[in-house]
Amino acid sequence: MSTADARRDWQARIHRASGGLTPAAPPALAPPTGLRAHPGAGHVTLTWDPVPGAAGYLVSRDGRPADQPDVDVTAVPACRYVDTGHGPAAYTVAALTSMETPGPASPPVTAAPGEGHLPATAEVRVDARTVTRPLPRPWTAMVGAEHLSHLLSQDRTGGRPIGEELAGALRTVRAELGVRTVRAHAILCDDLGVYKEVGGRPVYDFTKVDQVYDTVLGLGLRPVVELGFMPRDLAADASRRVFGYEAIISPPKDYEAWGDLVRALVEHLAGRYGIQELVDHWAFEVWNEPNLAVFWSGTPEEYFLLYDVSAAAVKNVHPDLRVGGPASAANGWVEELLAHVAGSGAALDFVSTHTYGNAPLDWRPALARHGRQGTPIWWTEWGPTPTHFHGIGDGPFGATFLLHGMKSAAGRLAALSHWVASDHFEELGRPPRLFHGGFGLLTVGNLRKPRFHALTLAARLGDDELAATVDGDAAGVEAWAARHEDGRVGVLVWNGTLNQAQAGGAPELARTVSLTISGLDGDHTLTHHRIDQRHSNIEAVWQSMGGGDWPDAARWADLHAANGLDQLVPATRAAAPGGVVRLEFELPMPGVSFVELTP
Repeated sequence: MSTADARRDWQARIHRASGGLTPAAPPALAPPTGLRAHPGAGHVTLTWDPVPGAAGYLVSRDGRPADQPDVDVTAVPACRYVDTGHGPAAYTVAALTSMETPGPASPPVTAAPGEGHLPATAEVRVDARTVTRPLPRPWTAMVGAEHLSHLLSQDRTGGRPIGEELAGALRTVRAELGVRTVRAHAILCDDLGVYKEVGGRPVYDFTKVDQVYDTVLGLGLRPVVELGFMPRDLAADASRRVFGYEAIISPPKDYEAWGDLVRALVEHLAGRYGIQELVDHWAFEVWNEPNLAVFWSGTPEEYFLLYDVSAAAVKNVHPDLRVGGPASAANGWVEELLAHVAGSGAALDFVSTHTYGNAPLDWRPALARHGRQGTPIWWTEWGPTPTHFHGIGDGPFGATFLLHGMKSAAGRLAALSHWVASDHFEELGRPPRLFHGGFGLLTVGNLRKPRFHALTLAARLGDDELAATVDGDAAGVEAWAARHEDGRVGVLVWNGTLNQAQAGGAPELARTVSLTISGLDGDHTLTHHRIDQRHSNIEAVWQSMGGGDWPDAARWADLHAANGLDQLVPATRAAAPGGVVRLEFELPMPGVSFVELTP
């Protein structure tokens, strides 16, 4: 298509773009039935019957949502909620179809945490001969990086080289976790010099973009190209900025010029890397969290116009290139975008949104209502907290949180992207000390945090998911099991809570785990790895050295030497009389055990 034809196409889309962003009201949902309370040591576990069409469920305690600071979406995706750290309460639950007002609440049930002998017992049973499905691995689709121009940085943080270590972190998540793509902000920001106007005419320069993406591909990754933020010379209001690197959050002063820029970028990438490479492995996401004023100074209507123009520009290069959005915060604007593109005709190859502090909701019913069954759902940002410098992610709480979310997402989401790979990050300033509550799976210095270890253990599961049940006074105990082709059986068991006030531990939530693995043939070698406050926890190692801001050279070496996955006990030979292995162990909260049986 010629540039003139492309411009006419964009203008036609702009003309069709509707200002009416209110989607048709979704069908009213009935209140959930069968709400049951199961009190136990330190918790009340609620279960209820599913409501067809629900994206999630809002639990209320004594008439108020069971929310907490630093959790941007309180609702949960499944029909189970474990309430910890609270006393007697009257509970209700309501179904959600969107992020608007929930449906009517269920009749209340009243319950209080139980008392009794501690630690209580959780009974985990795995059948090594019953395969439930191929094991989904939602963490492998994508990981976050703040802005990829950081790869070109020659600066240092804590004495460590920024660009070199960010590249090392991305190389590590590719090699050890199997991550395939990286999504980051600011590829169109002025530090990469992509756009300026000379004499009123646009001038493009993708030299530094090439350096960035050459590096990414050299690490074995492909980018999810977030189209943003706004070049200064193209901004309607260049004074509207965010982050320490002053990304411009304004709409463009000229939407046709924005479309020209997007088209030129995609054409350049296709020319450099090959159009089939882009079609097969890349994707384009329009902006970042435009439903928050801090990231988009325009109106909702202006964002949806930006989406239409961007999608048209991408598709004008090749119709099979993938483009999507709204890349929203806290599940926002999903229904609105679905309704909008139905009217504007803009392409939508994937739906993307973000959430923090909870498992992702289930947008499949909404896609079905809009006739888009099967459209991939990408959570392009997700993690324990949206708050910079919040310490809960550095310790074992982050490990149990990641496993809870990944298992919840398995099989229903195409991507659950942890935000981010590395603590080399500067949105609100560069890290002031080694453990500062950074978002990264790896620290400055590329030490592996407990949540990195958790994904390492998940990655060690085989390709055949196995039937696994958890009974007894389970509270936050969950299990995930799988088998390798060579007969190895791995069982992940973790003990967690969504209550961030208990991130440092809660003795009443510790459990004795009684693990039974059946369907085995012959004896096996048993290994048992552990993540908790005293195991596989590099923050605790640093504190045992006296802590402080940054290590000296000797302590860096000591930290790297200590930064492994700890075994709880030495490997042993496990007999399997009748094809059954039984094992009992204590599991603190938060804590993770990985038991592997090798023939």
